[in-house]
Amino acid sequence: MSCCHYDAVGDGLDTAFTVDASRVTFGRGCLTELGDRARALGMTRVALFSDADVSGLAVFETSHRSLRDAGIDVVVYPDVAIEPTDESFKQAAAFASDTAPDGYVSVGGGSVIDTAKAANLYASHPDDFLAYVNAPVGEGAPVPGPLKPHIACPTTSGTGSEVTGIAIFDLLSMEAKTGIASPALRPTEALVDPDATDTLPAAVVACSGLDVLSHALESFTARPFVRRPAPGQPSLRPMSQGANPWSDLGCREAMRLLGRYLVRAVADATDREAREQTMWAATLAGIAFGNAGVHIPHAMAYAVAGQVRGFHPDGYPGSGPLVPHGMAVILNAPAVFRFTAATSPERHIEAAGHLGADVRDVAADDAGPVLAETIVAMMRAVGMPNGLSAVGYAESDCAGLADGALPQQRLLHNGPIDSDKPLLAKIFHDAIRYW
Repeated sequence: MSCCHYDAVGDGLDTAFTVDASRVTFGRGCLTELGDRARALGMTRVALFSDADVSGLAVFETSHRSLRDAGIDVVVYPDVAIEPTDESFKQAAAFASDTAPDGYVSVGGGSVIDTAKAANLYASHPDDFLAYVNAPVGEGAPVPGPLKPHIACPTTSGTGSEVTGIAIFDLLSMEAKTGIASPALRPTEALVDPDATDTLPAAVVACSGLDVLSHALESFTARPFVRRPAPGQPSLRPMSQGANPWSDLGCREAMRLLGRYLVRAVADATDREAREQTMWAATLAGIAFGNAGVHIPHAMAYAVAGQVRGFHPDGYPGSGPLVPHGMAVILNAPAVFRFTAATSPERHIEAAGHLGADVRDVAADDAGPVLAETIVAMMRAVGMPNGLSAVGYAESDCAGLADGALPQQRLLHNGPIDSDKPLLAKIFHDAIRYW
């Protein structure tokens, strides 16, 4: 038996997949709908999450005004940390517990949306911080009940956090990123307004757009759902269930849009068509990876971001060490796909074609190099650093980076190949420099 070209593999493996998604409203000006939508969800007292930069922008004022005009009491939390940590999550949760909102609104990038998810979780179901954190870093305990309604309003075209049940943070004691994953964390609704991206710096558009690209590529090449063990109970099927016919739809369209519009969106802030289409690609890829899951490039990225020593990119606030999430992901991606291509050459070739490569005569043995070279060309076109060496890493760091990536078992198990420490160290080595 097969479903949409996914052939059942064998006894004990899954034969079904589950589709989950937030309600999404997409279009220019849709943030003015926020107050009405919050009131329709029964919100009377809203915790409005943002960061220091976004809270000073017109997009935040539009959101705040819409809530006030709807007669909703608003308490503002403007202190979200860019690239949040366990400590910043705890501070946000304390704010939520103290103010006792009956609903949450997040206006910002993935850091803001993820922080609102975490605050909602720990204020609704208090527990030891590591209780809900993904195993083996934390206990991976299931969320014991529903959370308060949450409307996510992304201001970057990248993370897809507005449509996923995942919240990512730096665990300071490990110098690595990890996260919390549960369908309960998925925002109730998302308002995706491309107007919010008009003032984004080019570097932010590039990093967030390449995060979208890797969401689509990784979900498209993930271990297929029919190669995963069937859950003991249907309700326990994981969100990261592997590539499936539903996620494939979003991945294909997201890759096609990014191949056509991402470079334009980075090059010209006045190219409203390109920025809108990139934002739509982010939403599609977010829905896709929220149902399929990402894999090795993201697992590696958490080590890259967590162990950074001195690099700080142009266009990002602050001056402390920082490798933005999308940059940390894409720096690994070309090296990863050279290794994974043998598992499904046709998918890797198809992905390169969606991104604009001429793949008419590409042989199966060349699938990895073709996709890797296509990604590298896009990286160069939008000003990404030349591999891990350009953000401060050397070949001598590869073993330590592999140690940092290895705990990301949820992600590594979603990859199409088995990843141990020697393989991860080899891929990190290959990602040191690309041109």
